[in-house]
Amino acid sequence: MTGDTVGARAWRSMRSVLAESWDRLRDLTTASPSRFAVGVFLTLILLFTALFMLPAAAADGQSTAFADALFTAVSTICVTGLSTVDMGTHWSPFGHVLVYIGVNVGALGVLTLASILGLVISKRLGLRAKLIAAGDTNPLRAHGGPVNEGQTVRLGEVGQLLATVALSTLVIEAGLAILLYPSLLLSDVDPVSALWEAPYYAAMSFTNTGFAPNTGGLEPFAQNYLVLTLLMAGVFLGSIGFPVIFTLWRHHFHVRRWSLHAKLTVITTVVLFFAGAGVFLLLEYQNPKTFGGMDAWDTTFQAFFLSAMTRSGGFSVVDMSELHGSSLVVGSMLMFVGGGSASTAGGIKVTTLAVLALAVWSEAKGRPSVEAFGRRIPSDVQRVALSVVAWGATIVALSTITITQITQQPVEYVLFDVISGFATVGLSTGVTQQLPDSAVYVMALTMFMGRVGTVTLAAAVAATSRSQHYSLPVERPIVG
Repeated sequence: MTGDTVGARAWRSMRSVLAESWDRLRDLTTASPSRFAVGVFLTLILLFTALFMLPAAAADGQSTAFADALFTAVSTICVTGLSTVDMGTHWSPFGHVLVYIGVNVGALGVLTLASILGLVISKRLGLRAKLIAAGDTNPLRAHGGPVNEGQTVRLGEVGQLLATVALSTLVIEAGLAILLYPSLLLSDVDPVSALWEAPYYAAMSFTNTGFAPNTGGLEPFAQNYLVLTLLMAGVFLGSIGFPVIFTLWRHHFHVRRWSLHAKLTVITTVVLFFAGAGVFLLLEYQNPKTFGGMDAWDTTFQAFFLSAMTRSGGFSVVDMSELHGSSLVVGSMLMFVGGGSASTAGGIKVTTLAVLALAVWSEAKGRPSVEAFGRRIPSDVQRVALSVVAWGATIVALSTITITQITQQPVEYVLFDVISGFATVGLSTGVTQQLPDSAVYVMALTMFMGRVGTVTLAAAVAATSRSQHYSLPVERPIVG
């Protein structure tokens, strides 16, 4: 047997193994896109953990501890913004580039990212993958079968939606960077440094992450209202969600042609923005450690800025640990709600809150169905909303109890940081940087579950849904 023959046989064998592995991966993307999506996120987290542990990623040239590297990777890929190290001083320029790339990858969303990779692998977007991609805009698509009402994006528009995700991310971040550059110069930032900080801050605002590349975070820009306003604009655009951006791009300001999802998202977002600012203004205007030492204009502006950032932005001008306990509770509530579905924001989502509020209102009015803007919201949407809230509250409760027991820190501070992690916000009272390794892993798991989403996680575990072709006798338990 000649060497050429042996080499040819080995090459054919290797090609067969690679082809079989590729086919299995392609089958996975079509058979269980949700599980594949979770696998993609886990793979990215492990990859970035290894990269963050490289000596070249740290400013001091030393390898970063595994717990800190893992936490930073999770916070980056999940676009959270919490950190166990000083982001401005710990990482080298290479480390900051890793953060920049990671948040943009994570911003695509776990389901959207899986759909894009599935498209690359299978060379076409299969029906199941299209259902899951549509499920990123409506969780019922992932497991509820045909849904005729309240679709945010029709199945045939999924390809357009994916293109909108990529294009809107590029255009919005580029536009923000261009506007931020001269704004940073007004705060005496070096022109060369501003060339890097402008796109960095643009990415951190649109992805709702909240990392800062400089020492002191936003402290140098506390009085630069142009920078703060641009950051709020980026956070708002990132938090309303890609389906809403898609709707606005198609129909502009023709509100009557907006989908029900877009209407509920925009209205609830605006209401929470103004309501949150009003409550913070009322609670903190006499606090000398936060707003008490400011004039009326500064106090009002900073109240609106804090309201915007607690929705998932993660940037802060005031020290969160200096807020009154009542303000921490309000901030926790706003963070738990988060932003829009299929957005760079986290939380249970504003549409979930809107659906539950409409359900309560309909029940109080004695109406047989939940209706909004001339449309009826089906009961399965309401069940998903309840499930999301229940699972989210359970995750937050278990994580808070565990971390409080480990650290013995004040529960109100731990609760604030846990909700910030679950809702991928990034604001902190200072507890996160003091966590021991065991609590770091708990917080990292909380961030991962919050970003992946309770519905997606449940669909990934279940893998398949089973239909029931019979119904049991009805009996009503006493509730309330």
